[in-house]
Amino acid sequence: MMMAGAHHILPPKFPPTTRQSPLPRNLPRPASASASASTSPTAALTAPAPLVSAATIQDDDRTAAFWDYQFLFVSQRKETTEPILLRVVDGAIPVDFPSGRYYLIGPGLFRDDHGSTVHPLDGHGYLRAFEFDGEDKGVRFMAKYVRTEAQLEEHDPVRDQWRFSYRGPFSVLKAGKKLGNVKVMKNVANTTVVKWGNKLLCLWEGGDPYEIDPLTLDTVGKFEVINSRDTMAFPGHSPRVSNPLDLAAAMLKPILFGVFKMPARRMLSHYKMDAEKQRLLVLSCNAEDMLLPRSHFTFYEYDSSFHLIQKKEYVVPDHLMIHDWAFTDSHYIMFGNRIRLDVLGSMGAVLGLSPMISALSVNPGKPTSPVYLLPRSSSHDEGTAHRDWRQPIELPSQLWLLHFGNAFQREGSSRDGVEIKFLATAASYRWLDFPSLFGYDWRSGKLDPTTMNETRGEQGHLPHLVQASISIDSEGCCSECYVEPLNKFTKVADFPVINPEYSGRKNRYIYAATSSGSHQGLPHFPFDSVVKLDISEGTTHVWSTSRRRFIGEPVFVPRGRSREDDGYIILVEYAVEIQRCYLVILDAQKIGGGEGDELMTRLEVPKHFNFPFGFHGFWDSTTTTTC
Repeated sequence: MMMAGAHHILPPKFPPTTRQSPLPRNLPRPASASASASTSPTAALTAPAPLVSAATIQDDDRTAAFWDYQFLFVSQRKETTEPILLRVVDGAIPVDFPSGRYYLIGPGLFRDDHGSTVHPLDGHGYLRAFEFDGEDKGVRFMAKYVRTEAQLEEHDPVRDQWRFSYRGPFSVLKAGKKLGNVKVMKNVANTTVVKWGNKLLCLWEGGDPYEIDPLTLDTVGKFEVINSRDTMAFPGHSPRVSNPLDLAAAMLKPILFGVFKMPARRMLSHYKMDAEKQRLLVLSCNAEDMLLPRSHFTFYEYDSSFHLIQKKEYVVPDHLMIHDWAFTDSHYIMFGNRIRLDVLGSMGAVLGLSPMISALSVNPGKPTSPVYLLPRSSSHDEGTAHRDWRQPIELPSQLWLLHFGNAFQREGSSRDGVEIKFLATAASYRWLDFPSLFGYDWRSGKLDPTTMNETRGEQGHLPHLVQASISIDSEGCCSECYVEPLNKFTKVADFPVINPEYSGRKNRYIYAATSSGSHQGLPHFPFDSVVKLDISEGTTHVWSTSRRRFIGEPVFVPRGRSREDDGYIILVEYAVEIQRCYLVILDAQKIGGGEGDELMTRLEVPKHFNFPFGFHGFWDSTTTTTC
């Protein structure tokens, strides 16, 4: 997900829930408030009356941008009881579109009934499912909250009221308990979703995932992926003992586990699927790693029955924050985002006066970016067998990595060493400010759209697609390493995806969400376009939605095996002007082809189920239909 620094220009408040008036009276109304749903509220801004000043036009555009951003994060309290058949409003569902389900997870609620608001990352997980019926080519929609421990405590189902009691890592409760509130680890299961074997799991960044019934979306319960399956002994690398850091860890653990109820090992939200080996790969780190200048990572690999096939542990001598990672046949790849403990922020966080994330800040002390190549196989390539994995390869650019698209290594490399490449999205350290991600101001509980659109003088500070290449000779020495914009595409982008069949091996095409820049007040985020990059040819093609409509993460749905791009791109389109959500299907091969025929269909979600921006999704072609 995208992250940004702080900058405030407007006095916004969180958008209302669907049970409240759509526009609070104490805030400026958007330009479209008195217009019909089909009228563009920005029309008057593009052709103003002669007496309207430039300053007035700019203020109106800022107001429109503010409201567009608020409606992207509007709360949705309603859940479906039965699948809802969606109406096709454009085109038709392709006859060869496969049967299956598209799951999308993200926050659903940002404001309770007692005056408290939370950061989007602390919003309760709201799972959406779009079911494609192969027989009648209809699409049915369902949506339910993940019944986590925190959700059950904070929601009264009888009165349908919410009272936030958990602080969460990114929020401060205005109406809740601050001083002495140790409810920090608010597992909201709102970040990623995956169907593996017969289990549908919703994951969060700091705890065990929750298992969901894939047909009804009812919550089964917490699924202990790493803790209950962490008893098998596999060869790996154990941490050293009897040093100051071990002593510090021993002192921190009783506080983190006993007081703040943090799990000993935090399973990260981003998983990987090795299509060739049919394995699910997950990663955990130790709770105390967030406060110590070392990082303890454990990789797990499971078969389709969740039997543990491999477990590897590594202690990296650096203070890192990892959100995403990558793999090849021989290696796990960690791009090191360097952090440090913020002493002043820690004091406020412990007292409950600032978010717990305030205890950390980025560490721009080095001009390079560390990449750790951690051996995955017991007999990894000759070119890296002699390397000390504790020593990172320093890429000659300081970047904060957000999401990996893919990683692979050159085939047939032995005597000449090995070349490892990876594709990802990265931003500048100067663009980051942890407490203000998504423009959230924890002091006022407000969302500021300018935070995600601040270039700070250079557009290169914002998230963009990069390609890194690392060459290691037969002696294990790095002979060449560089990072550059992928296909020289420098526009803001995130959510890189590929055909999942090519994960971990060389791919030709990559897709990502990007921005056309057509929205003057929101030039970079939210996204409104899909970019397709052909790495082999070095070409770039873009499809854009309509004005004042935005998109979420694109997901690739394979159609056949004749070509890597033989498939469809599915995504959610947010028409904030009219407060509607649409499911969009694009032909992956036709994106940017010049014919304008890449849009296959657009399906409308009923307005009373309009939902907020989602984080990550998953396409599952194995789910049995409910109809």
